[in-house]
Amino acid sequence: MIHRNKQTVLFESNLIAGGDIANKITLENHWIVECYDENGDFKWRDEFDNLVVTSGLNDSLDKHLKGSGYTAAWYLGLTDGTPTFAAGDTITGSHAGWVEVQDYSQATRPQITFGAVAAGSVSNSASPSAFSITGTATVGGAFMVSESTKGGATGILYGGAAFAEGDRAVVSGDTLNVTVTCTAAAA
Repeated sequence: MIHRNKQTVLFESNLIAGGDIANKITLENHWIVECYDENGDFKWRDEFDNLVVTSGLNDSLDKHLKGSGYTAAWYLGLTDGTPTFAAGDTITGSHAGWVEVQDYSQATRPQITFGAVAAGSVSNSASPSAFSITGTATVGGAFMVSESTKGGATGILYGGAAFAEGDRAVVSGDTLNVTVTCTAAAA
């Protein structure tokens, strides 16, 4: 089962001649999470789509249309089992439907290394973000945020989602490779 969540930003303008023009831009994120055991053997794969939360939409508008300070780096985080993301979620503590999983060896959340933007899309598929699991945990989803601090509560939450196939168990020695593709399309 694949969950598809789309957020639409509507820009409207009125022409002096009295006609109306409406342009819609849809922001979507598609995730692929692959798990490998300590020997590098494939264990499982999940694909799902992302809810872009209000703070992520506001940040996009602020940076690209208003010209405010740009966030140069984005990071990935993992959630506990059965996460529920809501449009009003923020990283500053207002996300009652999920908790961050921190059972991985990296000192900070893995940074996303995006490739070139083309055809309204950008991805880290050439360099997936890796999580080296250090304990037994249940992982249920992922999120994108502008702050690297593991478990940190500052920065901008762009969005997140639950795995399409449900919760997954991970154990010490597993590696999760996470690819996210961010797309902006005219609707």
